[in-house]
Amino acid sequence: MYKTIKNLRWYMIALVTVGTILGYLTRNSIAVAAPVLNEVMGLTTQQYSYVVAAYSACYTIMQPIAGYVLDLLGTRMGYAVFAILWSVFCVSTAFSGSWIGLAFARGAVGATEAAMIPAGLKATSEWFPAKERSIAVGWFNLGSSVGAMIAPPLVAWAIWFHSWQWAFILCGLLSFIWGIFWLILYRHPTKQKRLSEEERKYILSGQEASHQTSNTEKLPTSKILTSRRFWGIALPRFLAEPAWGTFNAWIPLFMFTAYGFDLKQIAIFAWMPMLFADVGCVLGGYMSPFFQKHFNVSLINSRKMVVTVGGVLMIAPGLIGLFSSPYVAIFLFCIGGFAHQALSGALITLSSDVFGRNEVATANGFTGMAAWLASTIFALIVGALADTVGFSPLFVILSCLDLLAALAVWTILKEPAADQK
Repeated sequence: MYKTIKNLRWYMIALVTVGTILGYLTRNSIAVAAPVLNEVMGLTTQQYSYVVAAYSACYTIMQPIAGYVLDLLGTRMGYAVFAILWSVFCVSTAFSGSWIGLAFARGAVGATEAAMIPAGLKATSEWFPAKERSIAVGWFNLGSSVGAMIAPPLVAWAIWFHSWQWAFILCGLLSFIWGIFWLILYRHPTKQKRLSEEERKYILSGQEASHQTSNTEKLPTSKILTSRRFWGIALPRFLAEPAWGTFNAWIPLFMFTAYGFDLKQIAIFAWMPMLFADVGCVLGGYMSPFFQKHFNVSLINSRKMVVTVGGVLMIAPGLIGLFSSPYVAIFLFCIGGFAHQALSGALITLSSDVFGRNEVATANGFTGMAAWLASTIFALIVGALADTVGFSPLFVILSCLDLLAALAVWTILKEPAADQK
């Protein structure tokens, strides 16, 4: 007889959050190490953009594949396989000797990390009733900015006290250990012996019919891709994601080139926008039920309102060019980090609101593909133009794209009952 654990669903989302933290630590390690790699390997800004684009391109291509594999293998086994693989490829980064080697290694990391968000969303759809889902997504999405937040001090520490190679080895080892723990600890609510019957009933009874365990029907991929609800999420994610990709990959190098920040200053300041992104993840999750309660709007419209708040606040990073102080730039990045993660969490949650349990990872994989296609394109644009026009005009473009994302989600996405074609 197993002893049950009270509120076990929150322990499960904590486990998902730790995985997201380590995934984003692995992802952002290259950004923190970029100034050192530029000196050691003689990388140009454009060559570094190719490394970033390699990660984004492989992440983009693998998003729908990863989603399909997760729906096929299940959340437990599928996520464990991907996590262990990305840890191995992160370690392989330490053996790169040129930007081409870095691009191959980071591309492999991107391909395997493509499962991270679809797996987290799938786990959330399995373990939470609909009314708590945005809060749960906010908490696991918190991991993305926590990982990006701890990357500057941790990677800088590893470089100072050992070498840049050790930074990638350390990040990879941490993810490997988590992958083993995930395989041991995670189970679907119907198979989790430490879950009380009371909580099991609470979870399952609060889910939509499309998320019930007895539901085995899965929409064909062609119907997912041609549905209005898919494009109501995919297009806004396409427009919004370049901002987050830029924050993750370019803030340290921007502070280095624009303000002369050294590795120590990057370690001190570059994590701050990610701290505010953490707050955006959590508060963004609570905004949706707040809007439902106080403005008497539907679940879908409450998510749209969160996207709108995020889009308006994303104007802040577009104003960086108006100020010469690096501290003002960091502050505006902080507002942008909060805004984007609130917006992003709402868009990610929408996939689980309008798609069933057997297709949610696939649908999220394809919307993620759209998002990361845009991020890849914008990384190449930054690499081509940053040295000539500067970063400021590019930040203005990012602000405009997020506002367009808010407009798109209101225009295209309708209530699920009105869109089942």
